[in-house]
Amino acid sequence: MLTTSRRLTRSDASVPAARAFAREVIDAADASIEEPVLDDVLLCVSELATNAVRHGVPVGGALLIKVGADEHRVRVECHDANRRRPRLRQPADDDQIGRRLLLVEAIASRWGTDERPFGKYVWFELDLKRGWTTRRPS
Repeated sequence: MLTTSRRLTRSDASVPAARAFAREVIDAADASIEEPVLDDVLLCVSELATNAVRHGVPVGGALLIKVGADEHRVRVECHDANRRRPRLRQPADDDQIGRRLLLVEAIASRWGTDERPFGKYVWFELDLKRGWTTRRPS
């Protein structure tokens, strides 16, 4: 799987830019991906990029997004400078926030976080053949 990366500034405009970049990489990889699955990938990209912009990237900083795709899966990593790892929350029904990782958990085949020298990255993978999707253990 060939992975391509792009650096994006800490800005709300980086979220749609991250989605557009992911779509560009997936199209270039010529992965046969159905539109509903692409929608799932782009939703997860939005959630990770939004978390990075709001909680992980310092003022004046940037996030790094890496996207790879082949005929079997799509993998996305969102790197930021904050070492604090995100956690799944259990928001109340009327809470306006706190569902981003729950969406990624529900949609992605696998997801997780890993450290890097100056921060962390949050990643997800989505299998393109739904028959062999496996979920991350709880």
